[in-house]
Amino acid sequence: MHQICMRQIFARLSLLVGVISLSLAFAVPAQAAAQERLETFLEVTGFDVALNSIALSAGDAPRMLGMGDQNFGSDWTRLAAEVFDPVKMRASALDILGATLEEDLLDHVVAFYASDLGQRLVIAENASHMDEDKDARRLKGQALIADLQAEGSARIEYFNRMGKAIDGAGTSVRAAQEVQIRFLMAAAAAGVIQLKMEESDMRAAMARQADEMRSTMAATALASSAFVYREFSDADLETYTLALEDTRMRTVYELMTAVQYEIMANRFEVLAARMADMHPGQDI
Repeated sequence: MHQICMRQIFARLSLLVGVISLSLAFAVPAQAAAQERLETFLEVTGFDVALNSIALSAGDAPRMLGMGDQNFGSDWTRLAAEVFDPVKMRASALDILGATLEEDLLDHVVAFYASDLGQRLVIAENASHMDEDKDARRLKGQALIADLQAEGSARIEYFNRMGKAIDGAGTSVRAAQEVQIRFLMAAAAAGVIQLKMEESDMRAAMARQADEMRSTMAATALASSAFVYREFSDADLETYTLALEDTRMRTVYELMTAVQYEIMANRFEVLAARMADMHPGQDI
């Protein structure tokens, strides 16, 4: 009787090991396929370039602290490049998207941006993301808006609708303020600066500035749209506007905004810690 029970136990263990092995055999290709789909999503939508452009915001770091690049030595550029490493930011984005982006939403967005119009839009948007001369672009965009207003063009309405579809909940304002707060708090904790306000007071002050910041960001986005999409026809803009207003597209954009700002905040916190090792006029 004892021998029969043991044989049964070994048989069950063998079956269990076989099931686990089979599951692992399917899991590895499945994970690889999921990773490949996310990589495709980043590239087809241009979100990979948008993530890389986060590095350009590093130039604002000293100004946010009331300082200049020279306060942190001649190796400031190298430090910023190390902290805002595109490979690390891409890996972070893939991790977050892998846990949050549903397959049907991914497929819907990729299908649109893989189209002829979608790829033309991505090329234009990618160029905009990596354009370091934002002031010149803003001025050109403002001039285009003035011309469109004088003509009574419908393009302005498309631009406004596009902006509302992408950020109708005003997430960008709250996220941008959160990045600033997290950076300032991290810089204070690292001894880079001394804060004269408590975090609660800082948040209250920023909340009072939210409406003004929202208006500024909306005006900047409008001018940027006029410049970025200047070569697209009214029909193209209408198609794009309707695509962005789709609930599925809105959901994905909310997620991408959250991912982008979370990575930005995280990198700024790391930057604050690294800045503590630097001294005015001295290399790292």
